[in-house]
Amino acid sequence: LTVMVPGTQPLRFLCIAYGLAWSEVTASNLLLLDETGKVLEGSGAPDPTAFFIHSRIHKKHPHAVCVLHTHMPHATALCCLEDMELKMINQNCLRFYDEVAYDTDYKGLVLGTVEGDRMAQAMGSNRVLMHRNHGVITCGDSVAEAFDELYYLERCAHVQCLAYATNRPLATVSDEICVEYKKDVVKFRGCWAEKHFAARKR
Repeated sequence: LTVMVPGTQPLRFLCIAYGLAWSEVTASNLLLLDETGKVLEGSGAPDPTAFFIHSRIHKKHPHAVCVLHTHMPHATALCCLEDMELKMINQNCLRFYDEVAYDTDYKGLVLGTVEGDRMAQAMGSNRVLMHRNHGVITCGDSVAEAFDELYYLERCAHVQCLAYATNRPLATVSDEICVEYKKDVVKFRGCWAEKHFAARKR
């Protein structure tokens, strides 16, 4: 998890210190980093792979206020397939229509800006990146939006894995319906995300 600090130039962002479990992470123990990875405030150090992925996306992505990267089981399972496309087969999937980038070039641990820049370029302006043999990344204009994308991405991947398990043909929603659905989602994206995130914190 990384979050840009508003109004900072050059770039400053908050990052989880390496070695903490998710249950241990609080607002007060996040690290404040500059764009070179120097710790400006806080105790500990970032995971270098997280820094080189997240920092490059923050610099290049128009919606990267918050960047989340995980290896959730069902979404990652799709990333392990030759065809790792998220199929438009149920309503929740439609929010991701034309929003997912697919990076098929896995090169191991990301330990430098060259590979970080390559992944950021592969993601482009999409809100989701699915990285073959690795995992997924989501971006949002807020923590709530990035979390909401991540949550529903995993739910959609779970449904797709279950559908694959039937060994029967998938019923794909038409492009025309996907486009219309996406227009409606854009109207409510921020509101839905904020309410969902608030409920999760209660």
